[in-house]
Amino acid sequence: MRTYSDLFAVAEFRNLFVANCAGIAAHTTSALALGSLTYAATGSALLTALSMFGAPLAGVLGSLTLLSAADSLPPRRALGLAALVALLGAGLQALPGLPLWARFAVILIVAYVGSVTGGARWALINDILPAGGYVLGRSAMNVSVGVMQIAGFSAGGLLLVWLSPDQVFGVAVLLRAVALAVTRLGLRERPARATGTASTRRTLRVNRQLWRDPGCRSLYLNLWLPNGLVVGCEALFLPYAGQRAGFLFAAGAFGMLAGDVLVGRFLSPSARDRWVLPLRLLLPLPYLVFLVQPALPLAMLVALVASVGFAVSLPLQERLIARAPAEARGQVLGLNHNGTMTGQAVFAALAGVLADLVPTHLAVAALAGSSLVMTALLTPGLRGTHPVSAETPESTGPSRVGGGPG
Repeated sequence: MRTYSDLFAVAEFRNLFVANCAGIAAHTTSALALGSLTYAATGSALLTALSMFGAPLAGVLGSLTLLSAADSLPPRRALGLAALVALLGAGLQALPGLPLWARFAVILIVAYVGSVTGGARWALINDILPAGGYVLGRSAMNVSVGVMQIAGFSAGGLLLVWLSPDQVFGVAVLLRAVALAVTRLGLRERPARATGTASTRRTLRVNRQLWRDPGCRSLYLNLWLPNGLVVGCEALFLPYAGQRAGFLFAAGAFGMLAGDVLVGRFLSPSARDRWVLPLRLLLPLPYLVFLVQPALPLAMLVALVASVGFAVSLPLQERLIARAPAEARGQVLGLNHNGTMTGQAVFAALAGVLADLVPTHLAVAALAGSSLVMTALLTPGLRGTHPVSAETPESTGPSRVGGGPG
């Protein structure tokens, strides 16, 4: 499986893709609405960043409690549950006059449920597609994130000109309903990947196995920390550009889309491995331009170019999935997703604190410099991870994580 045509010839993958697109579009439009509402009500860069990027902090709790649900529940049931909770959450956000504390509580509950079931989505890609198709499939899903972020932030910015934030949340409700319907009707039932029920004990046991493996630990840190600091830069777009921030978000999403297409579609496994270091450096370097407080067009170019570097997650995940025991693959990928999103939320909050103390453009540059330093410090650990060869089927690769979860 080498082309997107081959990929979308698989009907079940098409349905998973559509459901993901609808969910991302709902998330981006509602996040921009909530961020605008929060900034208008409080004037705080910290609270605004938390409202838009802070929900994944719930992933910490999910990763320490019921993350094993990603393997213990049948995949369609897990994804349907997450879609239903997200739909109910969007409906609550659409209620006029809902206090900010209640809005924050809603996004944390939705994020928690998503954090314990989200790994099922990424593991399902590997189940749906032929052996060796994970990177291309994940690339397409990442492209859907980029496209829907471009559409969601652009449309959300326009809608906020004509509609109230509560009405924009109503648009998100419709999109969440589409995601739920496609998930329930477009995916076939599969048995759970692991036997037994989800439990905190099982979750922690697998997490310990993964963290004790030096290769997995290095991959997780490289996937979580440098890009989290760069997302901190993005969290300051609204304080930096005000009502024009949607253009910066859209430019960043377009760059991410371009990077995922380049790396996932056109690079061979060996070429992807060679591009790991250049892409990791590309992610923070352009944001140093913010030292000179660039005008909006140049800031958009910076966001676009830097976001190409997010595609480094594809070859790093390729290495991670090769080390994952098959019966815990949902938890392995779920832990990566939760750690990535949690890092982004933590650094978004840090960015908000920093921007309340120093000028916003200097805060962006400081976060970019910190990401560059973190990249340099974590680079030696990647030497112990083994790239996946083009001939090795991902679904049958040997586990290097000290055995299965039992």
